[in-house]
Amino acid sequence: MWSKTITGNFAGMIHGLNASQLTDQVLRRSKRMILDTLGVGLLGSSTEVCHKVIHYSKIYSTNTSSTVWGHSDVRLPPLYAAFANGVAVHSMDFDDTWHPATHPSGTVLPSLVALSDTLSEKKKISGLDLLLAFNVGIEVQGRLLRFSSEAHNIPKRFHPPSVVGTMGSAAAVAKLLAFDQFKCKEALAIAASYAGAPMANAATQTKPLHIGNAARHGLEAACLASLGLQGNNQILDMESGLGAFYGDYTPQVLPPLQSYSWLLDQQDVAIKRFPAHLGTHWVADAASSVRKHLVGSDDPLPVSKIKKITLKVPEAQYVNRSFPNSEHEARHSFQFAACTALLDGSISVQSFNRQNIFRPELKELLCKTQMEHPSDNKPSFESLYCEVSITLQDGDMFSERCDTFYGHWRKPLSKEDLEKKFRSNASSVLSLEATEGIIETVNHLEEVEDCMVLSEFLKGTQSTQELPQTISLS
Repeated sequence: MWSKTITGNFAGMIHGLNASQLTDQVLRRSKRMILDTLGVGLLGSSTEVCHKVIHYSKIYSTNTSSTVWGHSDVRLPPLYAAFANGVAVHSMDFDDTWHPATHPSGTVLPSLVALSDTLSEKKKISGLDLLLAFNVGIEVQGRLLRFSSEAHNIPKRFHPPSVVGTMGSAAAVAKLLAFDQFKCKEALAIAASYAGAPMANAATQTKPLHIGNAARHGLEAACLASLGLQGNNQILDMESGLGAFYGDYTPQVLPPLQSYSWLLDQQDVAIKRFPAHLGTHWVADAASSVRKHLVGSDDPLPVSKIKKITLKVPEAQYVNRSFPNSEHEARHSFQFAACTALLDGSISVQSFNRQNIFRPELKELLCKTQMEHPSDNKPSFESLYCEVSITLQDGDMFSERCDTFYGHWRKPLSKEDLEKKFRSNASSVLSLEATEGIIETVNHLEEVEDCMVLSEFLKGTQSTQELPQTISLS
């Protein structure tokens, strides 16, 4: 029987959902999310911000430690491993994006992997255990976001993963630890007091901390709940609870457990092809299409012949950066994405190197770029579009529009392209053996008996011969 409160309702869902309710589509989509998150986290493990976070976290020590992805020589206390790995996942803004807007996976997976590392000494955490807990964490985020119409648009005040991601991390850990409903409520209440980070820190080295903190604080909230710490058991019901983050917060009762439907069944995530704010992917595709009117794929762009570049995009202030001065600002710039795609034909990890950001020919294009905000172009990842128009010195004009880019949930990456992205990211820090081992493990995750194999691969030390027997290697 469902609780009379929304908080109790969520606690009942977290406690009550079981692995048999995971549909084939939810399993497939969540395994894609896990593989992508591990890949971008491994790539991000070598970034400056991640190195700073690891250096800081080393001041903490405990008898229990967890894997730091891509660093075979470093182990940290579980809270700080979750923190460091969460930061790595978002350090390049390469992680998945959902609708309503948030980055769902990076707040949940690091806390679960860190926890499973420590539990393995007492009991084995199976791949199915991990998948169920992961999906519970994703589900909680999606349900909370649907309590607000404001949350459906590109955020203006709070960064969504810092709010709902913290709650999702706590819920996922509560599920992995098999909490009863009472402890689930406490974990949610405690997590809410860790939630929230301002959008003003977008496009800075601090923004990745939002994801790392959500992972860490969700894990910490669940650990404190396990020790009996108490909070407000109506935290999701109240305007002064989670409603404090949304002006139009309207909580609703969840579907009954017997006929529960996962949001991931209804709404897939977007998986990025290059490391930048999701909105820039529409811009890049439109700009690449316009470029084809001007030159062949391998020919240089005639920059001097271009008089004006016009971008028709939704109004989103933190992605409006005419002349970005850092890689983080470049990742949050409609203008940079358009001009880079025009110059090079595409955008890649290397596009955000300092040498590429400050190219004279790029600056010349940026000087010619202006933006317009049509009234029908709403700041929602579900409905926004981008139109790029080029006016040449001789008066000729070319225009292309992108309504759905490749990687969006309406046009998802193929399995081959997803694995290609993972290989490219993971191979920057792992051996070929470890990279392929992670792909095999995640593809068969529901059959894996002990998730420690995943942690060993993430360090880059595991041999493919040591995979569980249920996984057949080609």
